[in-house]
Amino acid sequence: MRIILLLAVLLSVSCSDKKANNTLQNTAPDAKTLTAMLDTIWDTEQTPITKRDSLMRIYGDESELYQEQQNLVKANHIINEKKVTQYLDTYGWPEPERSGERGNWTICNVIQHSDNAVRIKYLPMMREAVKANKLEPRFLVRAEDRIATERGDLQIYGGQMKYYPETKSFNLWPVYDPENIDKRRAEIGLGPIDEFLKLRFDFEWNLEEQIERSKAFEAAKLKQNRAKKK
Repeated sequence: MRIILLLAVLLSVSCSDKKANNTLQNTAPDAKTLTAMLDTIWDTEQTPITKRDSLMRIYGDESELYQEQQNLVKANHIINEKKVTQYLDTYGWPEPERSGERGNWTICNVIQHSDNAVRIKYLPMMREAVKANKLEPRFLVRAEDRIATERGDLQIYGGQMKYYPETKSFNLWPVYDPENIDKRRAEIGLGPIDEFLKLRFDFEWNLEEQIERSKAFEAAKLKQNRAKKK
């Protein structure tokens, strides 16, 4: 009888310890700790990218300086992606008052720089965060456009640029129905595409050019799909 009682006590203590550990693990970091973590992620994710893009414009994407910086970007991103995804998987999307002024931007940038599988995985969480006013729509549409471009589809809102080695220049990834892009952007609270591109990329929006590029993109994709069916 004493042995049975002893086993019952030990089992009870073990369960209590597990519950305590689970509670501890599921307690989200306080605002100060979370903000500090996200600030570090921002600095190690964005600063190397900014420098890399600058080196590419000056020396080209085949230069040694560019390649060294690109390796640093990749190494930092692996660490940052792990931190962000572990946090989201454990605690969900943070309240903006907890993550800091730049917190959502930081999280979304890391997701944006990840593989398409990662973006697709967290897209439903991002959509729910927008509904709950935890995330601005502009970050959601960036992810949606990036997913579309990685799939080889036309983007919807015009947030994605691409470097074209053949012209050694950046241009907008072709968009769906360029004539009505501002209408779509306005429906989710975004400003005109020409203002966005000028401010974000110092790129001039030319509607006629983009209409032709989208037509050419669709024609090439149609040709490719037909070839696959043969």
